[in-house]
Amino acid sequence: MFRLSYRLPTALGGLRHASSAAGEGQRTALYDFHVQSGGKIVNFGGYALPVQYADQSIIASHLHTRQVGSIFDVSHMLQTRVFGKDAAACLESVCTADILGTPLGSGGLTVFTNKAGGILDDLIVNKVSEKELYVVSNAAMKEQDMGIMSAAVDNFKSQGKDLTIEFLTPTDQSLVAVQGPQVAKELSKLLAKEASLDQLYFMSSFVTTLAGIPNVRITRCGYTGEDGVEISVESSQAQKLTESLLQSGVLKLAGLGARDSLRLEAGLCLYGSDIDSKTTPVEAALAWLVSKRRRTTRDFPGADVILGQLKEGVSRRRVGLQMLGTKPPPARAGVAIFSQGQQVGQVTSGCPSPSAGRNIAMGYVAENLKAPGTKVEFKVRDKLYEAEVTKMPFVKANYYNRPKK
Repeated sequence: MFRLSYRLPTALGGLRHASSAAGEGQRTALYDFHVQSGGKIVNFGGYALPVQYADQSIIASHLHTRQVGSIFDVSHMLQTRVFGKDAAACLESVCTADILGTPLGSGGLTVFTNKAGGILDDLIVNKVSEKELYVVSNAAMKEQDMGIMSAAVDNFKSQGKDLTIEFLTPTDQSLVAVQGPQVAKELSKLLAKEASLDQLYFMSSFVTTLAGIPNVRITRCGYTGEDGVEISVESSQAQKLTESLLQSGVLKLAGLGARDSLRLEAGLCLYGSDIDSKTTPVEAALAWLVSKRRRTTRDFPGADVILGQLKEGVSRRRVGLQMLGTKPPPARAGVAIFSQGQQVGQVTSGCPSPSAGRNIAMGYVAENLKAPGTKVEFKVRDKLYEAEVTKMPFVKANYYNRPKK
């Protein structure tokens, strides 16, 4: 999912060991465990989180995730529960998803939009039952998102609708992401006997007992492009869960550094960089988030603008980019994109790809340049370097999808 919402320190600089806590932000339930495990802590949007661990470099951690599996503390994310028979209709009033038509036990990515069609945030909405939704959204936009959902609930309640909303705090509820090809195998060893991951497909969710801990919600999703899960657990049990996952020695702890390069390889957006309130889903190549039914009902914020763009087109588009030539410097966020001597866009995310072995980036270019194979240039430190538009994801996605009928 598109849910690492803050910029990492430039070039991952300014790392400090976790024992230096001053100014590092709010602590998750796993903070002390990160310290004990050699985590190098940064202030990440107001939260003290590890950017990497002492036992491996960011690149090694990235590759271990792709090849085996890693554990990430994502407890800074906003977890929300919405109850009542009108819960789905209420959330639909502020996002583009067909929640009413979503099968029970599954969910999907969607976006909050404003009246101008801009993206206010991206989030995942899981339909637990006809009367309960479980929502995960970005920590960077926590106050805004709480306001959006609370206002929607208040509006519906003023009309006599049946609704209640509950915001879960990191003090009470933690979120642990476990990503990689061996995750399902390792997780299965800790599941209650009556539970199984075989029928838990991508974007599906259930509550079970894991590592002896009851009432754990497992959602098959993630932010790396790999098969994996996000586990919502009571904060008092977060360390026990993490220690149990590490016990076999197969999975390793990973931090924000690897998480960012993994999500870019997977072609996933970073809110505040690749998408924002001035970017529409159409411009961001996320038109698929506007469901078919909602295009007909036209009852979400900014519907006229977005549906107009779907019909008439846009002037710019988010694309994948790769650098050409011999050992060019990576193009980071803010680098200008040129074509035939004219600036035609800008990089929004970029890094060396540990998996692909080349420098990759994401950015916006003029609509007529969006086709894969189109040659462009990046201006890095006042020098132009060859690049080209390419398809995303940069690395094949390995989601555990439901078999096609």
